[in-house]
Amino acid sequence: MKKVFVVMIALLTMVAFASSVMAQAPAKPAEPAKAAEPAKPAVPADKPKTDKPKAAPKAMNFSGAVAGYEAGKMIKVKGKDKEMTFDVTGDTKMGKGEVKEGANVKVTYKKDGDKMIATAVNVMAAKKPAEKKPAEKKPAEPAKPAAPAAPEKK
Repeated sequence: MKKVFVVMIALLTMVAFASSVMAQAPAKPAEPAKAAEPAKPAVPADKPKTDKPKAAPKAMNFSGAVAGYEAGKMIKVKGKDKEMTFDVTGDTKMGKGEVKEGANVKVTYKKDGDKMIATAVNVMAAKKPAEKKPAEKKPAEPAKPAAPAAPEKK
């Protein structure tokens, strides 16, 4: 009876180890067959093949005084450190105010190759100098007498 009991425990132990090993390795499902992809159109020889689509140009700003302006063609703006020329198109939004030489403007533009195309031109309001009020004079305080100097030690 003792031998039967030992054999039964050995069998149960082997079954336990075998089932734990099988539980650890998950079965991999079979991958379904992929559908055929539609044919891509051939890229013309004159156009380079690119993987990335072109991103929209980032809008940038430049502020300064108008140094030159031709309506519907171009605007030249002189900033603090440099002078820039922008192309003005029919799509350029012109803000309120008259664009003329010397007027302060803020130009929103985008780069298109070597060109800078103005998307919006806004005339900035001229800053008025603050009016100075006459300063109120306070009565002068009497001068205080200076303290006597200490005698020098030798």
